[in-house]
Amino acid sequence: MQIARIDDEILDADDFVKTLRLDNRFNTLIEPILLDKLTVRAAKQSGITVTPAEIQERVDQFRRVEGLHRAQDTFAFLEALGVTLDEFETHMTEILYREKMVAHITRQEAIEEYFRLHSPKFDSIELNHITVDADGKARELLALLEDEPTLFPELAREHSLDLDSKLKGGYIGKVLRGALPNDVEAKLFNAPVGALLGPFASDDELIFEIFQIKAKHPARLDEATTRDVARMIRNDWLAARAQEHRLEVL
Repeated sequence: MQIARIDDEILDADDFVKTLRLDNRFNTLIEPILLDKLTVRAAKQSGITVTPAEIQERVDQFRRVEGLHRAQDTFAFLEALGVTLDEFETHMTEILYREKMVAHITRQEAIEEYFRLHSPKFDSIELNHITVDADGKARELLALLEDEPTLFPELAREHSLDLDSKLKGGYIGKVLRGALPNDVEAKLFNAPVGALLGPFASDDELIFEIFQIKAKHPARLDEATTRDVARMIRNDWLAARAQEHRLEVL
């Protein structure tokens, strides 16, 4: 199957797969496809059904999004992809199975139960930080900040090596539990608002970091947390299903 061309050079499916394998990208691409197929299988086994009307509605929605207003437009679109109408409808059907399965496992009562059992992991703190390349320099900055904490944004812009945060005065935003090394996280989450902590050395001791606690946010099931919980439930469910089957990349 030919899939691309550069002048007179044709790239076929075998070439494409071999390149992905050699670049160590094949497994990264195939894994979500396997998990999607696994979700469809689980949906069917659990008794979830998809009706012809639902399939037609999804096909019509796809056509509207792609601007395929006439039947011949749709046929031309599929032909360009090398996909038959039956294959297209099968694909739309599998999307519906996946969506219904995910909706079932992430229904509101499941989200609320997961949150009740795991609420501490959704505590968050807002942080400023400064990263430098020497312990002595970090300690000098920390001493200055202990005398005048309001200098943090200025010192971050002047000295921090973290390009993403330095222009924001060292602000790195909200951080959930589990995002930081355990020893650092324990100290930060137990510190009061306004506290300065550090310096913390990276494992290779090339970077030294100072933190300032800007705000603390106890866990609550708001819209953002609901999305996080749903994602975690889905990931846990997929991991459990993967253990029940033999998944192999051939």
